[in-house]
Amino acid sequence: MEDLKADYVRIQHDLEKLEFVKGNLSPLEKQLEDIEKELSKLNKQLEDLEIEKISGGLPLLIFF
Repeated sequence: MEDLKADYVRIQHDLEKLEFVKGNLSPLEKQLEDIEKELSKLNKQLEDLEIEKISGGLPLLIFF
């Protein structure tokens, strides 16, 4: 996860440089979108593991 975050920051920096020189931004924007999706997926998995840890593997009942 830390590697993805580092890649994201690096790509953002590259994107800013390309934007400054009017370069093609599409490939880097696509990479950022892919990393955002992967981070979101990993965060969801982490959240699910935390919930499972708290509940001891028992299903949680949520009332609204």
